[in-house]
Amino acid sequence: MASTNQTPRTRRHRSTVACQACRQRKVRCSLTVTGVPCAGCTQDAIECIVNTKQGKGTQQTDRLGPRRRRQGHARATDSHIATSTASANPAPCPIDERRPPSLPPCDTQAENTTRTANRSPSDFEVHNMADEERNALEIASAALGQPDSVGEIHFYTGEQTGPTSALNICSTNDSLPKHFLIPLHRTHLSDEDHDFLRRKGVFTLPGKRACDSMIEAYLVHVHPILPVIEADVLVEHHRAGQLQDYNLLLLWSVFFVAVNFIPATIYEEEGFTSRRTMKFMMYSRAKASDFPASCPRAKVTGLTFSSLLMGFWHSDMDEHAQPWYWTGIAINLGQILGLHRDPGASNHTPSITDRQRSFWCRLWWSCFFRDRWLGLTLGRPLRVNLDDCDIRMPLAGDLLFDTLKPDGSTIASYLPGDMNKLAEYWVMLMELSCLLGNTLALNRRPARLKASIDEVQGLERRLLQSRLPDQYEVGLTRVARFYSHHVHLHYQAMVITFYRRWETEVPDGLTSLAKDDWQHRMRLRANAAASRTNEILDMLVQENLLGFAGPMTPPLLVPTMQVHLLQCKSGDSIAKRIRLSKLEMCMLVLEEFQKTYAAASVYRGIFTKAIQQIVPGYTAPTMRVSPAATAVPAPGNESYAPGSILETESLDANNGRNDQLDELGLAGAYEPDLMNVLMDEGSLFDFWQTWNQI
Repeated sequence: MASTNQTPRTRRHRSTVACQACRQRKVRCSLTVTGVPCAGCTQDAIECIVNTKQGKGTQQTDRLGPRRRRQGHARATDSHIATSTASANPAPCPIDERRPPSLPPCDTQAENTTRTANRSPSDFEVHNMADEERNALEIASAALGQPDSVGEIHFYTGEQTGPTSALNICSTNDSLPKHFLIPLHRTHLSDEDHDFLRRKGVFTLPGKRACDSMIEAYLVHVHPILPVIEADVLVEHHRAGQLQDYNLLLLWSVFFVAVNFIPATIYEEEGFTSRRTMKFMMYSRAKASDFPASCPRAKVTGLTFSSLLMGFWHSDMDEHAQPWYWTGIAINLGQILGLHRDPGASNHTPSITDRQRSFWCRLWWSCFFRDRWLGLTLGRPLRVNLDDCDIRMPLAGDLLFDTLKPDGSTIASYLPGDMNKLAEYWVMLMELSCLLGNTLALNRRPARLKASIDEVQGLERRLLQSRLPDQYEVGLTRVARFYSHHVHLHYQAMVITFYRRWETEVPDGLTSLAKDDWQHRMRLRANAAASRTNEILDMLVQENLLGFAGPMTPPLLVPTMQVHLLQCKSGDSIAKRIRLSKLEMCMLVLEEFQKTYAAASVYRGIFTKAIQQIVPGYTAPTMRVSPAATAVPAPGNESYAPGSILETESLDANNGRNDQLDELGLAGAYEPDLMNVLMDEGSLFDFWQTWNQI
């Protein structure tokens, strides 16, 4: 209550710094955040007049033209935000927030605001136009292979309709490269922006033990499946004790995902009561690091990396829309950078190194991977059209190029011991993602474009010929064994998605006599894939590998649970009971996942409600985690898992449920609308559309 009572007093202080227009309208002014002009005056295209006191009774009025851009952000900011904010002698943790005195001057720095404020609006327009034209000349010179300075930032011209295509007319070459590097212009953060980031805690990193643990956890558990950073660059900053000089936006995103895998003692040392609370703090600081909203040249690339990682955030406050939102940003920025297009041969674009080509390739396929599996999980359209892409398929070497440093040293101590094997698994996942895209596109065709029997059978053959890891290969580390099973979980989810569509529909070209046999075969194959998923989960539990599961693992259980739920509606008594037991196994695994991942809580809650429509009074099974399951680092290069030693409790609460099963099995009334929605193979989240109608 005390905090509630203080709210009015806090809000009254906003009016102390505001322009005249916002004061007159009695609205919040963004002056302290955006500088002059404020957002309101910019939108209304009026002069932004600020009265600043200079002694008692003395005021000075600053008038700035409506088209003036913010002086602190007229140019690109280096993606390494902390380079312009760290102290001259920074300690690794926490970062000194003082502005460094030795940064090079820049004609667009915020410190020039006072000097330039006395210019007339026409002066600003001339300055901006000249600046913009100079930027265009830099792009044109780089496209022609005649750069005035060394290029640092990736630039993509676009296709033939782009403005730089005009240069092809006057060029002696047949075609100019579409990918090249342009100069980077650095600038300082304004004082207001620096203060904002400081108050948000962006410059205060966790303690050294926490940083060490999170970086180790990220490189072991996340990097092998989503390689969106250059691992050797992060390791180099970490070894040198210079994390404050790394891209803070990306660093907080790395920490946010890595929290899922650190030991409990680490987040407790940092003062957090749970893994989720620490994860929320890491996400909040990553999100704050994206401020200011202006998008400089270098920041586009860094935001692409971080958006893919921030796409793992789930919260009921935003209806679990953040994964779709952040992944969409990553895809859009990737297309802006032209990552979906082949940068060309090295002799055609010599400014782009083989390392950059490999990194761009794996970054784009990471975007593609998230697009396909989010499209399945959320039942949303696919945003990447492969017909627009000519980037080559990824290779295992694309995941390994940054494990060997130029001086011959390696970062092997930070990575899993069998990184070569994990690289092969990653390539397999990308191949499965392509097949998943084909499956979703075929299944979601409008009724007027029904698939033919040849198309369905052709795709089925490709699915059955998929490359998969050998789950029984000996000599693998625990993390490699988990990812071997993880690839198989992806495969079974994709197979179920394919077959369930044709349990109820018939493709064109199939005779009516063959319809029943066709649908029966589709049903059997979907059931077999669901049962296979349960076998994989059993292996993960028996080998104590559930702790390696990442945020992409819980959604893979949804197609299997839908198949089991469907079987609970029909069949004889023994079939229903077996399916319910398999469904409950998935529910137990989800309960283990929900300690870390909010999405698992959503899935578990929805399926609990669905089962209650079949078995009134049903209570989901529960379990507890042994204290010995707390994550602890394993010796040597063997990776650790934040435990999954499951001990089933006495389920007295469920005994009453069993009494409600009659002799036929799972008899009971259920809501047809709810069940039909849950059986939709397109998405579990279609359930929300009819929830309020039940």
